[in-house]
Amino acid sequence: MKKYVPYHNFACSILLFIFLGIPEARLWGQEVIPGISQAQLLEDLEEMLYDISHYYSYREEKDIDWDCLKDTYTHVLKEAQKEEDVVLAFEFLLDEFYDSHIILNTNRVSSYRLYSPIHAVAKHGKVYITQVWQTQLEHVPPGIIGAEIVKMNGRPFAELIDAFPSKCQDKTKTEVREWLANKVLAGRYNEPRLLELRLPKQGTLSLNLDSLTLRKEKGLLSSRKEGEIGIIRIHNQLGNNQLIPAFDQALNSLANTKALILDLRNTVDGGNTYVARGIMGRFVTEPRPYQKHWTREEYLEGQAVTRSWVEYVSPRDGMPPYQKPLVVLVGRWTGSMGEGLAIGLEAAAQAKILGTEMERLAGSVYGFSFNHVAFGYRLSTQKLFHVNGTAREKYIPTHYFSPTGLSVDETLLEAIQLIEGKN
Repeated sequence: MKKYVPYHNFACSILLFIFLGIPEARLWGQEVIPGISQAQLLEDLEEMLYDISHYYSYREEKDIDWDCLKDTYTHVLKEAQKEEDVVLAFEFLLDEFYDSHIILNTNRVSSYRLYSPIHAVAKHGKVYITQVWQTQLEHVPPGIIGAEIVKMNGRPFAELIDAFPSKCQDKTKTEVREWLANKVLAGRYNEPRLLELRLPKQGTLSLNLDSLTLRKEKGLLSSRKEGEIGIIRIHNQLGNNQLIPAFDQALNSLANTKALILDLRNTVDGGNTYVARGIMGRFVTEPRPYQKHWTREEYLEGQAVTRSWVEYVSPRDGMPPYQKPLVVLVGRWTGSMGEGLAIGLEAAAQAKILGTEMERLAGSVYGFSFNHVAFGYRLSTQKLFHVNGTAREKYIPTHYFSPTGLSVDETLLEAIQLIEGKN
């Protein structure tokens, strides 16, 4: 079995390396990356395709033409003129699987970002804005929920979806098309993102996505009281082990509240299970199941053996459990470990989960390396499930709530109403 490096998490914040000094274009057949021949690049392609076919847990769910993958990206690598072309070839190959959880460990200025501050859905051949990262934006554009995205950078939006550089996927499928729509919205680092919107009531609006500035949070979390209700908001730090003592301090200061709201709507980069179990351990009084794992091991060619197990969380030693009502806020920027923490708290601590679909990052990722090029990639090698059997990426909050406006934090207000028993 191929050796790979475990990240011991559902997702990690990605180190987005931008390498400077990219080589000038080279003649066909010469080395594109110094010290690495074209034959070696093709060996790395074979390596990636082998790893995906053997270790990617969702390969059977993806309707991908494997012959197309090999033929297309063999041709792309043979035609590569500079190092950036090689990086993009491997990046776009992974994009063929329309899965935001499998990625390269590097990027370039012409790479696509991983997400944008708005989320869209595809319906009846059109694309509509359904969510805005309201809680993380410095300034929120009003009235755009429900708006149709007509153009981007002057081109029809549907045309940009069709022109996305993946070659082997069925772009007419709703699931694929919606994933591509949000990838187009994320955009390339070196290109503008100027949208023309048709508003839900009347009129049009021009929106520059790059003018929407994300707020830079101070500290690992923030905490406060709203009347007798405690509120803790995680600042995208689920991969930072120092979050555990910070969370302990915040929770202890709110011990006398009648209920707690845990805001996970800014956990877009995921984190690790150590931190998640540290947080969950403050809400249980005995070992409790919080998620199910599934994988398939194959040490002999053609002899795959399925393995599955349920993971438990235990109370934290010496730490008093918080046993009052708990409401967890989630949304499209609740990612990976944030998703695991939410469903884990519902299973183990009977928390009420309120919000919309989450980022839907599938499975638990592990790191793989190429034989020749310096960067590696991540594949989901385990499927993850709620203890009730629901796949994590398919989970819908028990208390589903989608904001219709952006003038106030409707989701937070809904959580307070839920605790008060008024909704």
